[in-house]
Amino acid sequence: MSEKVIPVDLLVVGAGPAGLAAAIAAKSAGVMDLVVLEREDEPGGILNQCIHNGFGLHRFREELTGPEYAWRDILKARELEIPVHCGTTVLSVTRGKRVTAVSRERGLEVYQARAVILAMGCRERPRGALAIPGTRPAGIFSAGTAQKLVNMAGFMPGRRVVILGSGDIGLIMARRMTLQGARVLACVELMPYSSGLNRNIVQCLHDYGIPLLLSHTVVDVKGRGRLSGVTVARVGEDRRPVPGTEIEYECDTLLLSVGLIPENELSLGAGVRLSPATGGPVVNDKLETNVHGVFSCGNVLHVHDLVDFVSRESALAGAAAARYLQAGKPPFDRVPVQDGQGVRGTVPQRLDLPREGEPEAVDLMFRPDRVYQNHYVTLSAGDRVLLSQRRLILTPGEMAEARLTPEMLKALRGSALRVDITPQKPA
Repeated sequence: MSEKVIPVDLLVVGAGPAGLAAAIAAKSAGVMDLVVLEREDEPGGILNQCIHNGFGLHRFREELTGPEYAWRDILKARELEIPVHCGTTVLSVTRGKRVTAVSRERGLEVYQARAVILAMGCRERPRGALAIPGTRPAGIFSAGTAQKLVNMAGFMPGRRVVILGSGDIGLIMARRMTLQGARVLACVELMPYSSGLNRNIVQCLHDYGIPLLLSHTVVDVKGRGRLSGVTVARVGEDRRPVPGTEIEYECDTLLLSVGLIPENELSLGAGVRLSPATGGPVVNDKLETNVHGVFSCGNVLHVHDLVDFVSRESALAGAAAARYLQAGKPPFDRVPVQDGQGVRGTVPQRLDLPREGEPEAVDLMFRPDRVYQNHYVTLSAGDRVLLSQRRLILTPGEMAEARLTPEMLKALRGSALRVDITPQKPA
């Protein structure tokens, strides 16, 4: 018996903020035949468990909680009559854009799409990836798991807490656990700088008197049935523990906030090439991968600081997918984008400039490789400097941006674009 294949113009994998924004933009641009597949039972993604405020300041010019932010896109998707199938796990996406999914309600389904948008988000790095010595007791959670337990299940993971890593989720959980009556003993960060937003350091640690130990890490875990304590030590420039600097903490909970990994297993199955710098797909300025008609956006492309920027980027992907479906891919000149001095993981990694018509402005996003003060973000093509802007502070915890105007893009034809952080403005 041959399988039934469901044809669809556009299929979006994921109904978090990225998938919803992409689908809304595509439908608004004229794509009538589209479907969104989401493995969770409700749309909204990680925002559903982020009950703190601080979302929407850039996009809506007001402060919202995570569920409030998600609800606005959910309502818009319903208003546009975009089908969002929840409780549906996508099993595979092929290079030919054939998507296999399974759900309890509809069983096994196979879609043949003309275009696909990958918006699967990211996952937390687990303890197994850290090689922390010691026992394996209960009481060790990723920060996101603890957030879900507290905010959605009403369960307190513990009462005396140490947090390893200073990512934004860990910082927010330091405040959340404190407000729920736990004592957060310290937030411990391996690097000499925090990987979270400065506003979260102030609002979630400083405001509650929680110490942030930079250049420190957990070197031992104690306890059998339940965690009883951890040993923290200072690390040198080589990231190795310095003997004699150990600090003992008696605690019943260790939260891990040690980085996010884009969920790109489906992308690999589709033949999408990944960037070693970002962990996400290599894309052009339209957020199209190396597989024609397959686009990527949001945290599956590169980990963002703010959901507002996820929505902005994903709307661009949705509009680009609509143009691809309506007009195909016009002739273009390819311009590679290179990470230069002090720069890590620029997105997009290439520019596909149309040979006819006016190119659209392109926003580049990247992370500095360390903290810089009073440095310049410089965009250059060979010996030509296209842009050099002074920035008071650049830190790995906050995404940096630079805009390429249409005039700059025209000057790039036949050359590569390089992004640098320089101590002085180029002559």
